[in-house]
Amino acid sequence: MTILGIRFCTVKPEQEARDIAAFLGPKGWGFAERSMGADHSEGFQGAVFPAGEASWTEIWAASEHMPETTMLHVIVDDADAYAEKAKANGVTVNGPMDMHGERIYFSEAPGGLQIAVLSKLPA
Repeated sequence: MTILGIRFCTVKPEQEARDIAAFLGPKGWGFAERSMGADHSEGFQGAVFPAGEASWTEIWAASEHMPETTMLHVIVDDADAYAEKAKANGVTVNGPMDMHGERIYFSEAPGGLQIAVLSKLPA
């Protein structure tokens, strides 16, 4: 069982999400932003800042379909194995959910931090 990367994701009101993205981007910390090919004429859609091959930071604007939250995604080689181990250790684990080519399990850490543990689905 190996951890391959992490994704930090925060969903905030639009102006706050814009401000965070600007703070991290070229006019702030200078982190490179990944192009999502989105049309931003309808307002801020989000920003993704890569950190290596399997890690990145995601900033999204809250909406009716995406409520405010902060999440930590841990990318692993075998999400099923990690979920089994967590359950055996008494952790409440929800899932799996297969989407976007990934198998994902969800949990809530003490203090309310949302955690997702995921791995690529076999080809």
